[in-house]
Amino acid sequence: MSHDHHHDHDHAGSELSEMDLRVRALESLLVEKGYVDPQALDVFIETYEHRVGPRNGARVVAKAWADPAFRDWLLADATAAIASLGYTGRQGKHMVALENTPQVHNMVVCTLCSCYPWSVLGLPPVWYKSAPYRSRAVIDPRGVLKDFGIELPESVEMRVWDSTAEVRYLVLPMRPPGTDHLDETALADLVTRDSMIGTGIALQPAPSTEGAAS
Repeated sequence: MSHDHHHDHDHAGSELSEMDLRVRALESLLVEKGYVDPQALDVFIETYEHRVGPRNGARVVAKAWADPAFRDWLLADATAAIASLGYTGRQGKHMVALENTPQVHNMVVCTLCSCYPWSVLGLPPVWYKSAPYRSRAVIDPRGVLKDFGIELPESVEMRVWDSTAEVRYLVLPMRPPGTDHLDETALADLVTRDSMIGTGIALQPAPSTEGAAS
């Protein structure tokens, strides 16, 4: 079974790391020698930063929360349901949606590499590709969740799913209470990347100020 190998770049703060400087130097050299078209590179970066990424997955989740028929379709055939929203690509050829409930919490890992559904979650975070996460997620999933600030009751069953080159997973987190009045756009704002991996939960909506005294 083959696994895809891929890497991403972290952008933390304004000061460039040694790795960032090396990447920029290499990019400049390749452009100077004519091996890389800078415009094509910009299109690639723009695609993965804006058109492909966690926001896509958030829209999928929000639609599933708001539309019961779409939710049923997503759970029955995630590949087709996600594709109906225009989110496709080689990193998500066969998708499976996993629904979190008060009784079951799903978490995704790739124990052999870092297979990841780019079309809905963007580039994988560094920790997802790290050996400690890939091993501990299977051995001690509750401990991993605790590291992410999530503690679940012992009564909640933990299920860990191993991604492969053929199958990628998207966790459908539980919809936060008090969100019945929100539309899909507002619901999508509550969906985090980690909640779609299973290492987090959806955000709580901001308290309503309607009717509050000025």
